[in-house]
Amino acid sequence: MLPSLIAIALLHWAVLLVPGFNVVLLAQLAGGQSRAAALAAVVGMTSATLAWASLAVMGIGVVFSTQPMLRQGAQIVGGLYLLYLAFNLWRSGASAASVPQETLSKSAAFRVGFMTSALNPKIALFYGSVFATALPPSPSWVHVVSAVAVVYLNSIIWHTSLAVAFSQKAVQRAYLRNFARLTKVSGAVVGAFGLRLIVGTIQELRARMP
Repeated sequence: MLPSLIAIALLHWAVLLVPGFNVVLLAQLAGGQSRAAALAAVVGMTSATLAWASLAVMGIGVVFSTQPMLRQGAQIVGGLYLLYLAFNLWRSGASAASVPQETLSKSAAFRVGFMTSALNPKIALFYGSVFATALPPSPSWVHVVSAVAVVYLNSIIWHTSLAVAFSQKAVQRAYLRNFARLTKVSGAVVGAFGLRLIVGTIQELRARMP
């Protein structure tokens, strides 16, 4: 059991260490607002991670493979949600104020963190492929639970570390000095992620058309 859990952990870390939207979101919340907001977003992100990993073990990846319209619909919704977040970031960055005027509550930060991960069904496909690769054909329930726990703990450790790092006073001071510029950059990056998700899904749909 241990070799397969190590393989799952290594595959997961290989993906976690690639900068993605979650890094941008945590930098925005921790650097521009508060550590509490960033940590609340981490709880949301990791809760969605746990849900997708659990669904992947139960075979949701197979459902998405056989019913691609479900996955594609969720990807379109997820892309639109990211574009909505990008618009709000860009608009707040256009403000002449040097500091954020509005701070997300913990519950709002949790929702943002959860929704950005929950509306990305590719996470389930990733976990499904990792589990299919590293787990034996008929794993025990202890093995399956341990595999889900590994990716959940990895996600908690990584995202919490990012939230703490970005919330250091020196980082916050640098962020607030360049608030408008960095917020606009964050909005552009988030929008690029959302647009890529939508465009990729549309291209996939076109490729399937006769």
